[in-house]
Amino acid sequence: MPDKKQDFIDQKLQDLNNDGVDRRGFLKCMAWAGTGLVWTLSGGIPISRAFGRSPEKNAVKGADFSFVQISDSHIGFNKPANPDVTATLQTAISRINALPHSPDFIIHTGDLSQLSKPSEFDTLDQTLKSANPKQIYFVPGEHDMLTDNGEQYLQRYGKGTKGAGWYSFDQKGVHFVGLVNVVNLKAGGLGSLGHDQLEWLEDDLKGRSASTPIVLFAHIPLWTIYPDWGWGTDDSEQALSYVKRFGSVTVLNGHIHQVMQKVEGKLSFHTAMSTAFPQPAPGTAPSAGPMKVPAEQLQKVLGITDVNYMVSGKSLAVIDSPLDGSSASASGKSGN
Repeated sequence: MPDKKQDFIDQKLQDLNNDGVDRRGFLKCMAWAGTGLVWTLSGGIPISRAFGRSPEKNAVKGADFSFVQISDSHIGFNKPANPDVTATLQTAISRINALPHSPDFIIHTGDLSQLSKPSEFDTLDQTLKSANPKQIYFVPGEHDMLTDNGEQYLQRYGKGTKGAGWYSFDQKGVHFVGLVNVVNLKAGGLGSLGHDQLEWLEDDLKGRSASTPIVLFAHIPLWTIYPDWGWGTDDSEQALSYVKRFGSVTVLNGHIHQVMQKVEGKLSFHTAMSTAFPQPAPGTAPSAGPMKVPAEQLQKVLGITDVNYMVSGKSLAVIDSPLDGSSASASGKSGN
């Protein structure tokens, strides 16, 4: 990415970010899929370094558990940006099955389908059956609520959830919270969590020790990346105020179809690549939307996110892997 374009994006992120979290003098964004940084904390200060394939095995060494994030499968999409999204989802599943460790579960951060049709969900379900991890957690994207306000989604993937599909669960001392910020979303508009969900979130986190690692996941980013394209959540400030007291908070999102990261104090924000098609970097095109790349380049800008957690060090290692098997990218975050 040219320096001028990167400077523009960095400045926009600093100017437009409004997540309400106390700043601790550090903000950095990595803004395109297929490249990456490793984040570590030394004395509470995040440090970054380039990441290649070789650290991938080291990242899982000694991990107490791991999971994989996939996002934006858009089953049913068949435009030139990717005429066969089922095939690229299957490639993503094959990459997951080929990992040197077996993930405990998969998190899908929304836009499972293109038009929320039953046939699209059927295809998704059939494709995911080949994944080695059988436990899959979902949150909806706006495309999963297009035709029926999410009824199909909730019937299939929302059993036992609250409201429009929010919920929480625990895994070996880590508390996971799946949030929904796509209800009544207008084209190009910011996501919203809403009063009821925010009250539920506050109550869900009450009474938990500040040393509990927290993972929030939702479709639209919970930090303001580019509001002109709706890349943010209008009430995320309130949600993030509830997690400021925790020593380690990781936020995983999709929606923008590219890797962007920010570490701010104890919070680490991360967006994932899509398994379907890329989108432009913020501010580099007239609008967001599917971006066609040469066929031989497509799998370089699609991918999966592999997250490993070590309880003893309260650390998360986040590894983004393009589908073509080229160099992975990663971020690591430790709690104090």
